[in-house]
Amino acid sequence: IFSSMFIHGGLFHFAGNMAFLWVFGDNIENRLGHFKYLLFYLISGVAATLSHFAIDPDSQSPLVGASGAIAGVMGAYLLLYPFNRIKALVIFYFITVVELQALIFLGIWFLLQIINSLGALGLSAGANVAFMAHVGGFIAGVVLIAVFKLVVGEPIIPTRRRRNPWDYWYQAGRGP
Repeated sequence: IFSSMFIHGGLFHFAGNMAFLWVFGDNIENRLGHFKYLLFYLISGVAATLSHFAIDPDSQSPLVGASGAIAGVMGAYLLLYPFNRIKALVIFYFITVVELQALIFLGIWFLLQIINSLGALGLSAGANVAFMAHVGGFIAGVVLIAVFKLVVGEPIIPTRRRRNPWDYWYQAGRGP
């Protein structure tokens, strides 16, 4: 269960996982601290693996890579930083970069994982991605961070604070 989180199916698999970890992981590590982040990451990865086995125990999909654990990091990001803006590369008949709120980006990503996991059920011999591990890891990340926020006395769902655009100038001592 643990070693599969550190094995990858090739250079592109590794690069994709590292790109998502680079975008989302450092914020979660800064928020939790090094040791809690390591525990969070490992628990999310184990939950991802167990969810894949629970839904499709006869699956032939390879369980290699950090995707499930990184999905947990993405679930944590959803609860901690839902209003942060994320730039995403879109390749669909054209290539462009779009900037979306984390809530929208992660919601679309999670929905795609659910759709793909439902499509892969029963096709375990033909599917080569363990989508249910992504779903399970994401849910584990959301649940673990929700518990963390309860323990430290924060609201589980953050509210968006509207800021006056002039606040920066007053805080910097440049206002009238």
